[in-house]
Amino acid sequence: MKATALIAEDEPLLAANLQAELVHLWPDLHIVANVGNGQAAVDQALALQPDLMFLDIRMPGMTGLEAAQALAEDWLEGGEPFPLLVFVTAYDQYALNAFEQAALDYVLKPVQTERLAKTCERLQAALLKRAQPQPAGEPAWGNVIDQLRGLLGTSALDASPASAKAPSSAPSAGPLRMIQAGAGNTITMVPIEDVLYFEAADKYVRVVTVDREHLIRLSLRELQLQLDAHRFWQIHRGTIVRSDAIASAQRDEAGKLTLTLRGHPDTLRVSRLYTDLFKGM
Repeated sequence: MKATALIAEDEPLLAANLQAELVHLWPDLHIVANVGNGQAAVDQALALQPDLMFLDIRMPGMTGLEAAQALAEDWLEGGEPFPLLVFVTAYDQYALNAFEQAALDYVLKPVQTERLAKTCERLQAALLKRAQPQPAGEPAWGNVIDQLRGLLGTSALDASPASAKAPSSAPSAGPLRMIQAGAGNTITMVPIEDVLYFEAADKYVRVVTVDREHLIRLSLRELQLQLDAHRFWQIHRGTIVRSDAIASAQRDEAGKLTLTLRGHPDTLRVSRLYTDLFKGM
């Protein structure tokens, strides 16, 4: 079966070995790109639209899981089918259970030929099934979104020596109540109830209130660990909004959701992965 694949692995020797094994096991598989970080994986996948992607979980900057999330948010619905995802990991404890539960495959480092052969068989079967006509009314994105939601909601994917320690800025007890935003020699104390939303901005996070905005030097992921998840909702990989600051959620003809806020002109886009937060009662 002919197919195209993209490999994202930051260790060159492992990437070369994986590519060589794939070429041996699947002669009709064409490797369209072999990249070393998550952002390059997203960029190349959007440009080349491969059938398959092998994503290393631990990469510089954007992890393999974050790259999959970013790709799902930017992929054009109605175009080429979303790539089948295989995650590559060195950790074989809780993470693998999460992959199995989410119905996505994985490859354990160092790559074993027999295990990779089974992965190729599963991928070929999935490609054959995808090529068959789908039942009327079945959403093309349904399975992809459900799988990614399952993975994103599984903290076990972070089970590794590198992530075992909590961020040093994590509070000792309870959710964060006050943001300390530094600018020059001044530290502004921003009560958490004044925050409308947080937005990732390079190495900083924008803290937006009704009348001001601040920058804090913290990743959105670290900040999210300190927030009350019932009150602050992630609606995009780079945006967290205070739920009671949302005035309305409007759906356009393409099914995309846009939020309006109370007392502020900004509008916020909701990615496909988080649209299930907004259902009429």
